[in-house]
Amino acid sequence: MVWKREHACACPARNRDVLRADNVTFSYHRGGAPVVADWSAEFPVGSTTALTGPSGRGKSTLLYLLGLMLRPDSGEISIDGTPASALRDAARAHLRAQKFGFVFQDAALDTTRTVMDNILETALYRGERRNGVAVRGAELLTRLGVDVPEDRKPGQISGGQAQRIALCRALVSEPRILLADEPTGNLDAATSAVVVDALTDHAASGAVVVIVTHSPAVAGACDRRIDL
Repeated sequence: MVWKREHACACPARNRDVLRADNVTFSYHRGGAPVVADWSAEFPVGSTTALTGPSGRGKSTLLYLLGLMLRPDSGEISIDGTPASALRDAARAHLRAQKFGFVFQDAALDTTRTVMDNILETALYRGERRNGVAVRGAELLTRLGVDVPEDRKPGQISGGQAQRIALCRALVSEPRILLADEPTGNLDAATSAVVVDALTDHAASGAVVVIVTHSPAVAGACDRRIDL
């Protein structure tokens, strides 16, 4: 584990952790070799953390464990100091909706919905009003340089645009925890910088941001780095 510079607003970790992993082990098949073994980390508010390392080291799996989409074989994921791994599926889904934003490696947009409907989907599920959140969605599209009509479908846009729309969807509800899997993978250097700025600004607002990346530039922009 290699730690980068500490964020200026970092406080004692145990008092400020929103997200925490303790001795987490996970394998995809019972009795199989673990993809993640006895792994622990703390993620204080106001921080961006890069998860780096060669392919096959379990970076994406760790992200899904931190996001309560996978349940560890042993160990615990805690949110705001409360163990969350053993919660029932419905309770974990509620936590994800209320506290998390996700950017998946393949964007994971609904091809039957418009760009704006994709951005608003999670926020509306959380009970936010469409008018207010649509304004934020439009502002994010402009900030991230996505110059496409809001009623266009995902099949009518580029991969790089889809990835930025996925980031808009993750940011629009201003989540306390944002998990991003290779968010700059389909982007050129200039657009990647815009995306990284949006992620670090979100962390600075008092959130936790965890980024899986192979990019040295993205990792270098984060407050700290964990090599797997």
